[in-house]
Amino acid sequence: MSINWFKYSAPSTFYPLAGRMIPWFWWSAILCIGFGLYWGFFQTPAILSDQKQYYRIIFPHVGAAWMSMWLYAVLVGWALAGLVFNTRLSFMMAQAVAPTGAIMTFIALVTGAFWGKTSWGTWWDWDPRMTSELILLFLYIGYMALQSAIDDSRRADRASAVLSLVGLVTVPIIFWSVNCPDPNQCTALHQQSGMGRVDTNILIAMLITALGFWLYSFAVIFMRVRTLILERERSTAWVRELPEISR
Repeated sequence: MSINWFKYSAPSTFYPLAGRMIPWFWWSAILCIGFGLYWGFFQTPAILSDQKQYYRIIFPHVGAAWMSMWLYAVLVGWALAGLVFNTRLSFMMAQAVAPTGAIMTFIALVTGAFWGKTSWGTWWDWDPRMTSELILLFLYIGYMALQSAIDDSRRADRASAVLSLVGLVTVPIIFWSVNCPDPNQCTALHQQSGMGRVDTNILIAMLITALGFWLYSFAVIFMRVRTLILERERSTAWVRELPEISR
């Protein structure tokens, strides 16, 4: 039996689907983040290269940094779908992604600053990797500010979508700066990703924690988009008939 996935592009059908999925994402996120951080803090080697104990900040740092880039790509994807297909839900999904992306970017910057102070003796260095991540945070903030500055939601959706498309160039810059094959082309304090050289225990803990952040992102985005649907569709009959609204 085939499933008509296009029917879920309507807010009225996506709203209950998101509600059913939220608990699954929440519990999965809690389990993955809890297990990943426990494994990273207590079951991984005591020393990684010359980093000693403070290297363990990579477990929340790396996952948050990955999510900051991935969520911006998701935001742009939904914004582009809204511009091309003129679908209300696409714009609402993009708007729901932005705060979580900003939070992940902020976590990546803060944990990176603590790591840098302990490892390199400085809270900040204006290298391409750190600077491009900071620009990404400003893009998230700019998107949300523009969205809230325009009273007409349709105009706000389109203007903020165009802004997000312009900022998309930041994501490949961040990825390139972290995975640059020639250190001479991208000199920075921040070390290369070096995934293939990481101890297996450390890699497993890092990937599970990142998976937990990914699941958490789905949970809070679906919660936020349900709120946006209720706000934008409050004058429709199906919203007024919802049990949580009618009682």
